This record gives sequence, C-alpha cells and structure tokens, in this order.
Amino acid sequence: MKFLTFCRFVGRLRRELDSGVRQALWKVWIGRMEPALRRYRKAARQGELAPPFLFLSITNACNLRCHGCWVVPESATRHLSPEIADALIETGKRRGLFFYSLLGGEPLLYPALWDLLERHRDCYFQLITNGLGITPGVAERFRLLGNVTPLVSLDGFASTNDARRGTGTFARVMEALDHLRRARVFFGVATTICRRNREEVLEDSYITELVRRGAMYLWYYILRPMGDPATASECLQAEEIVAVRRAILALRRRHPILIIDTYWDEKGRAICPAAHGLGFHIGPAGSVEPCPPLSAGCEVLTADGDPLATITGSQFLRDFARFVHERTRGCVIMEYPRELVGFLRAAGAKDFSGGRLFACLEAAPTLPSHHQPGIEIPENSFLYRFLKRRLFFGLAGYG
Repeated sequence: MKFLTFCRFVGRLRRELDSGVRQALWKVWIGRMEPALRRYRKAARQGELAPPFLFLSITNACNLRCHGCWVVPESATRHLSPEIADALIETGKRRGLFFYSLLGGEPLLYPALWDLLERHRDCYFQLITNGLGITPGVAERFRLLGNVTPLVSLDGFASTNDARRGTGTFARVMEALDHLRRARVFFGVATTICRRNREEVLEDSYITELVRRGAMYLWYYILRPMGDPATASECLQAEEIVAVRRAILALRRRHPILIIDTYWDEKGRAICPAAHGLGFHIGPAGSVEPCPPLSAGCEVLTADGDPLATITGSQFLRDFARFVHERTRGCVIMEYPRELVGFLRAAGAKDFSGGRLFACLEAAPTLPSHHQPGIEIPENSFLYRFLKRRLFFGLAGYG
C-alpha cells in the first residue's frame, strides 16, 4: 500500500466508523493481538500448541445452497452447544486467547449467537456470513457490541456471484453492505477465487465498488475442491495462482482497503495455518479439526473440564502438522488428497462431514495450491510486511 493510499484508508477509518466500533477495534483487537502472538511463538519454540485464533462452526444450518460449499446440512440441524462454546471461550481467555471466527452454515441462524457475543465483550469475533440475515436492526446490534466484524461472502458481480450462490443473492448482499455502512460498522467481504471469476474479482472496478459500499477489508480465498467433486474443474492452475498473487500486490497499492491473503507470508512463501498451529476448527458437533474444509478429527469437546486443553493436547493435530510439513508448505487437501485419506484413517479420525469427506478426497484429482517453490513473490509494501507479522486477525504468526 502506497503512503497516500494508506492515508486514504486511515481517513476512511476516522470518517466511516462509529467511535465505539473504533475503540473496540483498537482496544480488543489490536491491544490483545501482540500478547497472543508472543504466547503463540513462545509455545511453538517449546513444541507446544497455543493458537492465537480459533474457528468455531456454530451451526450447520444455512439458508443457501452454494455450489462447491463443503457444508451440506444434514437432515437434522446441528448447533454447537452454547455450554461448550462458552466454556471454550472462558478457558481460552484465561490463556490469552481472545480471537474467534464464527462460521457455519450461516452463523446468524445460531439461536445463542447474541448471548455469546454479549457475554464475551472482551473478545473479538469475526462473523463469516452470507449476509442475507443482515437487516438494519442486525447491523445496529453489531455497532452497539463493537467487538464483531462481519465478513460477508461475495464472489463477483451479479451474474457471476448468483451463478454460485443463487439468483438474487448479489442484490441482497449489496443491501446488507449498505446496512453495515450506514451503521458505521467495521466489516469486510470474503471472495473465493476460481477460474470462472478470477479476472472479474481482481479488477479495480470490483474493489472500488466494495470501498464505495463501506467494506474496510477484502479477504481473498482460493477455491478448494470440497463438497461437489465437479468443483475441481473450477480450481486455479499453478500459473493462475501466481497471477493472483501478483494481482493482489498491485491492487494493494491502489485501493484504500485492506486486502488479506492469509495463505502467503511476508516473503511470499505458502503457509498452512493449521500446520503452523495458528488456528484450528471446531465443528458444530464439538469436533476438533485442523481447518474448516477438513471435517475430521479424533477429539470432541465437552463443557466439562478444560475444552482448550483438549485442543492444545491433541495428538491428532500434532500428527497432522508433521504430515503437512513432510510434504508441502501449501494445502494437502489439494496436493495430496489420497495420502491425506490414508493419514486420517491411520490416525483413527472420524468423518464429521456427514459421511462425504473420505469419498470426496479419494475421488479428488491432485491440484496445485499456493505453494510455488522457487517463484515466491515477497510483499512489496512495508505496511503489509508489518501486518503479516503482527495484525491479521490472529493468523499472523509468520515471522
């Protein structure tokens, strides 16, 4: 990000955010981030797990059926037990863990959501949502809480987005963004990049529209072939992934919005957050899993005792890290799907996807991921080098 672009972004923070939202952002998110990262790095040096961030899939319920989504609701809706969620966060806070990403399904359909957010005002939550449930009243509740940043899913302009997420969803997402902007909330947009939308979502016009709608950050993901096996044909090829990386670096210099790509470090090397112990995933059954697309694990949390200790003491998570590090810096789901199945079975991991995961991996082709040795592209901005090492929502323990 150029200096003038950075100044424009800071100006947006001052003009467009509610003062209480800004205060919570600085006090809770930024104020607690550095201690969390110090704790993580100290534990890593000692061979221990101390994740600075956790993903909680609080429900499998959803009001959309997006093409390629790995979450296919079962016949019976499943919600993460409020008692388990509360116990996990309480034990987490005692160990300096204050950052949680809530996802699903659709987290706004979780019956205990608002109670959870209200009880833990000293934590910072990222809420990954399709946006359909964001009304003016919901946006106002986010503003009053201050400790929540909605991350709204959007995969391009109307025709492109609606081809994946359903007719009319683009218009409804735009309404949701407008509600958040008017409420002066700190929010972002999550965009999954595939072959179909790659050029469109990396255009200046796409980002300009998001800035106009009030988004403060844009979080890019690369499509992973989970859910419908047909999505593998939409995954990026190696040269397209490199082109995405180059485009992101260029876009950052022109637009007053944070552009996040958590799967490359400041030197342009690939990184798997789970393999580095930066963050793990808890499924709606309380299952302890490496990451959201990989719904398999050996442990299940309970509200009794110390749920965080179950995570940090997981031999399965340690073995998964070794499995990844022996093969790649990138994504083993994409690069080694059949070896991954063998590892999961040997570890005694249970499939928490509803019975689809192992078959999906066995049928998956080998695909390139963001690990491109020899052609790494380092960050060309001092600001982003700093952010990658310090402040990206707890997934910043790269340095």
